[in-house]
Amino acid sequence: MSEKSYRIKRGATEVVVHLARYVMLIACGYVLLYPFLYMIAGSFKGLLDVNDPTVNWIPKHFSMESIQQAMKYMDYWRSFGYTVLYGAGSVVLQFCTSALAAYGLARFKFKGRTVLVGMMMLTILVPAIMIIIPQYVLFYKMDFLGILGLVNRLSGVDLRPNLLDTPFAFWIPSMLGVGLKGGLFIYIFMQFFKSLPKEIEEAAWIDGAGPFKTFTSLVIPSSSTAVVTVLIFSVVWNWSDSFLPSMFLTTNYPLSVQLENLYSYMFGTSNPGPLLAGCLLFLLPAVLFYVLLQKKFIASISTSGLTGM
Repeated sequence: MSEKSYRIKRGATEVVVHLARYVMLIACGYVLLYPFLYMIAGSFKGLLDVNDPTVNWIPKHFSMESIQQAMKYMDYWRSFGYTVLYGAGSVVLQFCTSALAAYGLARFKFKGRTVLVGMMMLTILVPAIMIIIPQYVLFYKMDFLGILGLVNRLSGVDLRPNLLDTPFAFWIPSMLGVGLKGGLFIYIFMQFFKSLPKEIEEAAWIDGAGPFKTFTSLVIPSSSTAVVTVLIFSVVWNWSDSFLPSMFLTTNYPLSVQLENLYSYMFGTSNPGPLLAGCLLFLLPAVLFYVLLQKKFIASISTSGLTGM
């Protein structure tokens, strides 16, 4: 084969490979974006457009009626406030405890460390639905080591508080590092802390900084990539979770539960517009939050150890 024929064959092969790659990317992009684009288009269709088979993507009669109905049925702004109340506290508490626990497991050797790491991995493997009944019973009559229950049996006075329908049902597990996906966040921090040079921490210890001061003033500021990863995952997962709120709350629902209630209310109707609008209103804050931090998030994935799970 001559050199010219080899170059032609090689060039044709590269063209075919690039073409196949673009076709695959376009196909995947279509599959991922089609539901989102359909949701946006359907949210602004009037009832006439919904019943018009000639209207597919661009509405002939642009309408905000579906948005208004969704906001009304979901009690949007009130539910938005409760979503922030439950989620923000959980995110902050879980971030602090996960980072602190991960630093201890990654940097210090002590008895029982292997057992704690195994328990941490167990929280990743066991789904929340498997332990929801013990959690519900615990929060219904909150007690510590049965002390308040013993007081109740001796004095007849029940001092055990009912934490259901309160933010504490979400905040207490997060404060103890076992909140929503808490084990995964500890794992992410552990993988990153192991990659930090020990010489930097040893220099801080020589200068008189204790372990906690080294953690707060040196380790955390040097871990921006892991911090961004955990914050984005924690915010998105707490925002979108509907299982725990539906179990622990009977009133003051967040948006995730209100969206399910909207689906039940609109089920069987001929107009899907309010349901599509409710999905759009629910997703929009989380999408905007991700867009603001996407560059740091993408850069952090490669260094957080998440790709190797």
